[in-house]
Amino acid sequence: MSTSIDPSSTRSLPWTVWPTAPSSDACLDLEALQQHLAVTRRKHKAGQHLFHAGQPFRALHLIHSGSFKTSGLTDDGRERVTAFKMRGELIGVDSIGLGSYACDAVALEDSESWELPYPAVMKAAAHVTGLQEQIHAALAAEIRCDRSWMLLLSTLAAEPRVAAFLIDMAARQARMGYSAKHFILRMSRLDIASFLAIKHETVSRALSHLADRHFISVQRREVRVLDAEGLREMAVAA
Repeated sequence: MSTSIDPSSTRSLPWTVWPTAPSSDACLDLEALQQHLAVTRRKHKAGQHLFHAGQPFRALHLIHSGSFKTSGLTDDGRERVTAFKMRGELIGVDSIGLGSYACDAVALEDSESWELPYPAVMKAAAHVTGLQEQIHAALAAEIRCDRSWMLLLSTLAAEPRVAAFLIDMAARQARMGYSAKHFILRMSRLDIASFLAIKHETVSRALSHLADRHFISVQRREVRVLDAEGLREMAVAA
């Protein structure tokens, strides 16, 4: 039985697009950045919007702590979760080139973001080490993530989707320096269902089944990975 999720071991999975190095805002020097543009630090309560779709696009947002979800509306007016963003990741890169934000962004927990005014941040990128690379990496990750999850949702049944989601969450926790074996899902079952394009009750049944097979133990939003290899095998099952 394997209880370890090595971030590098998930690179063979087509939907795993996150960098193998820790994704942390520690690579950016805030003091250096503030010499070139006005950086605003904002705190957000759980459930509070960072921005709304259609709001004028004026800044990128770097997550300093906490987590967010992004979402849009389907043609029939239902919310569709498009991504979950964590510490060290940029939000708003999909709106570059548009006059307004392309989606809603909502804090999943008490969080803090750094507001980087655009296009001033792009001019500052020429002077702040690592900033240009991070912005380019964020843009590339958006593209790879959208493509990879689209492939997953079109090829896997409901339970493998949930298993893949847990592997992705565990790997991202590890890259932030946290435990990949024990973590809290900050998003609701409803949000997970929306993201994976399955029913709310299907997520609950899948988690219960994975627990029955001793791949995980789950208590509300608390997840422990008991058999990482078994979870991986489930995630690639047709």
